[in-house]
Amino acid sequence: MEWTTLLAAQRARQTTTRQAGRDQRSEFEKDYHRIIGSASFRRLQDKTQVFPLDKSDFIRTRLTHSLEVSSIAKSLGQTISQDIIRNNRDPQFDLQMKEDVCNILQCAGLVHDIGNPPFGHFGETAIREWFRSKLPEITYKGKPVTKYLNKQMIADFYNFEGNAQALRLLTKLHFLVDENGMNLTYALLDTIVKYPVSSTQINKRSGDIKTKKMGYFLAEEELYRRIASEAGTLGMRHPLTFILEAADDIAYSTADIEDAFKKGCISYTELLYELERYEQRASQNELNYFNPAQILREKYETAKRRHIADREEFAVQNFLVRMQGFLITCATFGFANNYNQIMEGAYRSDLFERTYADGQIRLLKDVAYRYAFTTVPIYKLEISANTVLNYHLEHFVNAALYYDTEEEQSDVEQKLMALISENYKQAYHAYADGKSEEEKLYLRLLLVTDYVCGMTDSYAKRLYQELNGID
Repeated sequence: MEWTTLLAAQRARQTTTRQAGRDQRSEFEKDYHRIIGSASFRRLQDKTQVFPLDKSDFIRTRLTHSLEVSSIAKSLGQTISQDIIRNNRDPQFDLQMKEDVCNILQCAGLVHDIGNPPFGHFGETAIREWFRSKLPEITYKGKPVTKYLNKQMIADFYNFEGNAQALRLLTKLHFLVDENGMNLTYALLDTIVKYPVSSTQINKRSGDIKTKKMGYFLAEEELYRRIASEAGTLGMRHPLTFILEAADDIAYSTADIEDAFKKGCISYTELLYELERYEQRASQNELNYFNPAQILREKYETAKRRHIADREEFAVQNFLVRMQGFLITCATFGFANNYNQIMEGAYRSDLFERTYADGQIRLLKDVAYRYAFTTVPIYKLEISANTVLNYHLEHFVNAALYYDTEEEQSDVEQKLMALISENYKQAYHAYADGKSEEEKLYLRLLLVTDYVCGMTDSYAKRLYQELNGID
């Protein structure tokens, strides 16, 4: 892969020469303004990061998380680009490319979760499980729906992913000027495709991170191939994807601990205990470089010397700031150390593999999972979210089956379809035109997931209450 093609500034709809002459921003700077001005981005402020339906103002939302990822991704882009230039890893890589890389990563951080449904990652799980359970039972014109859909269409719903939905939303569903969505640059779109495989190519046992999940739906496969071909990455991860993923890991692995602490799921003492256990099994070289337990204790002592009232909160928050800096350093090293493999499309792991941070970032994720994700309050919230999503999927899927067909819909089904955003229905009609009956049925099912994924937590809950007559 070559940076001259990787930083592809093309769009599905190119800007006219006259328009380009009036706008002095780079193509990637234009992407930034398109994103922050979009309704889809604003809706992230009311979507769960970890704690579904949480009412606290402190706990992170998808919006605050995305802003943090954007900031970290840009920082990583700066340090990694400087390493490429300083060590002459690629004679063609210059300061303008460094600026483009930083702008792409800043934008990618903003939109990397933009396709996620309400209620956090649990929302994705609920959608997958609903389709796996219910799709084989749904009939269309007297036959099971699965008899009309091909293998990949079915797999798209059984393996539903917010990552694939993000590509779909950005390229089609943000229907303002035309059917090209936000019409973002190909370099940015390629960067957010974390898994450059279809739903039928998933292989979690391959040992290659790129086949862990799906990256695009069948509906966007041709588009993905066009984007990847222009960027020179077809079937491979874009190098900036590794950086974006590292930024995401850094942001949520530290933020989840802070949010869990604020929610009372884990105490200072419990966190220190977990870090000390890690200290006992870590290598001395690793601890000499960054000893998390020692740093947490030092931050507590600093708070004590400064007579800070809440010493434990001060210690945890400042420890996590130090941890972020350490992880950024290690991710930079990981990219530089594996540069040739990454550029050849042969690197199979994340950037923390075989760095001092590998064990520590795994520890943070494990602690967050055990202390926050598997608690009774979270279980209750997720059960509530599951009830809401199951209701919406059941009713809107049944309503969409005969939408845009000659078959008659019931009065209630027509009213349900009237609730779906006109933007989504416009996109459906634009891409269903001229398609076979089977393809249209597949697109109608996607129309429902488009609508559900576009819901905020509050809207999904409120709509459920309204449709059930609950005050």
